[in-house]
Amino acid sequence: MEQTKGLKALSKGLLLFGVLTLLISCKDNPEVADTPAEVPQLWTPYDEAALVSASKAEGGPDYSLIQSHFQDKQEVFETLYPEAMALSEARYGQLKSLILEQPVTQLQDAVARGEVSYEEITRFYLRRIFKYELDSTKTLNAIIALNPDAVQQARDRDYVLKAMPAEQRHPIFGMPVLVKDNIGVAGMPTTAGAAALANHSPENAFVTGRLKARGAIVLGKLNMSEWAYFFCQQCPSGYSAIGGQTLNPYGRATLSPGGSSSGSGAAIAAGYAFAAIGTETSGSILSPASQNGLVGLKPSVGMLSRTGIIPISNALDTPGPMARKVLDAAVLMDAMTGQDPSDNVSTDFYFPDGLFLPAVVDLSEKRFGYYTDLKESDSLYARALDVLEAAGANLVALQQPDRPNLPFREFLAAEMKRALPAYLEAYPVAGIADLNAILDYNRADSLLRMPYGQYYLEQTAASTLTDEELAAMDAQMKADGQAYFKEAFQDLELNAVLDISNRLASVAAVGRFPALTQPMGFREDGRPASLTWIGPTYTEKQLLNFALAFEGLERFRRAPKDYLE
Repeated sequence: MEQTKGLKALSKGLLLFGVLTLLISCKDNPEVADTPAEVPQLWTPYDEAALVSASKAEGGPDYSLIQSHFQDKQEVFETLYPEAMALSEARYGQLKSLILEQPVTQLQDAVARGEVSYEEITRFYLRRIFKYELDSTKTLNAIIALNPDAVQQARDRDYVLKAMPAEQRHPIFGMPVLVKDNIGVAGMPTTAGAAALANHSPENAFVTGRLKARGAIVLGKLNMSEWAYFFCQQCPSGYSAIGGQTLNPYGRATLSPGGSSSGSGAAIAAGYAFAAIGTETSGSILSPASQNGLVGLKPSVGMLSRTGIIPISNALDTPGPMARKVLDAAVLMDAMTGQDPSDNVSTDFYFPDGLFLPAVVDLSEKRFGYYTDLKESDSLYARALDVLEAAGANLVALQQPDRPNLPFREFLAAEMKRALPAYLEAYPVAGIADLNAILDYNRADSLLRMPYGQYYLEQTAASTLTDEELAAMDAQMKADGQAYFKEAFQDLELNAVLDISNRLASVAAVGRFPALTQPMGFREDGRPASLTWIGPTYTEKQLLNFALAFEGLERFRRAPKDYLE
């Protein structure tokens, strides 16, 4: 009964938010004091030779290019420069303890106490983006575009706050969010990092529409591995023609940012926003979350809508949250949910607001599987198991099954050959009618548009799988993935299987299992390491509960030391 009352209150609040937003959009914008009158030269291309050379050391990511030669960084940043600089350095310093590295609950409490406004929170994150992304010794190449209306939208949230009781606001209300650049945001480019889509500005994707309806502020768009890492064979994770090479804040020259949600990982690790949306086909949330010391949730396919997201695979694609804290990831996940009749695999579940917010669980009532060979070979994994066991969790030893031989690249090429034309038909791009047009466009200036080649796009165009062959391949891979976890989930009825990073991402993906990764410490070379929970289909809430419990047992995450100011 109480939940019903709460949902009714929240529904009224969302309606009120929409009405008030419409009203205040007709008012004059308030003046911002001490706004710089002119925008100086913000960015000058730099000599990247030393950074490239350092990346080629043993075990490094081996970069050949760092800066984007397609996009002018000055143009990306100059529009919002006055808004970012309107927050004084003194006030920025005061806000650091209130905002930086703090979970969403702390931010909302600070707003409720009158210590900070949504406008200041937005300016704070903008100031950080400008501070680091315009410093050639610190830039991560994480940002592809900024929302020119972000500060005004935050100001609108402050205005609405006065007339909207707390119980009518979603926890994401007023929070700045960054979005991977293959996800549609109205009024902003959506490029998937590809030069061919540089001027593509479609409507909101379903998930960004849900975020906006709940009062979130889309701060900007994030760099990514071009075409979600199904583009070039030799390119490193995090490279795109539009954004250049995304870098890892824990080691710009020495550590890969992971991919394909590379900018999502780097930006949130560096404290550029409250949280970010990534997407995953296989490993594209789990990998960058692990590489950047974050929480990343890859939901069961269909739990979140894919409408308005540039696709690879209808069978496997999904968006998901990436954040510094489990609660932040849960709030973002919760705000994106909803039934979407336009997505043919969208679940018909009822999604009340608050469904995915995690709760405290008694680990002594839970049973988790672990791999004995991994425990013997990975000291951080072994220690994470010890921490869980000391907290009362029941751990069950598993022998690693033989990995199935998955024809992943052949499958994804055939899937993308069908999914991308359907997207281009629904969201037309001027001059780009189909996949062959993209290939031809890139060939016309290969050094600028495809310096690492476009092998996987060419393989996609060349795919000859019939619909029947593709369906049979999908069914076989799904069966193989489910067989891999049969002992854990069917025979032993475990609550989850514990692994590391994105090691089993492809097996979990084809089996349609959700996975959540979270920090579990650091390797000797400074690389973040992560514990990954894999659960039965549609157990996202349970995985969030388990992750919240683990997060509270010890401080496993540290912010990157060069991004603390």
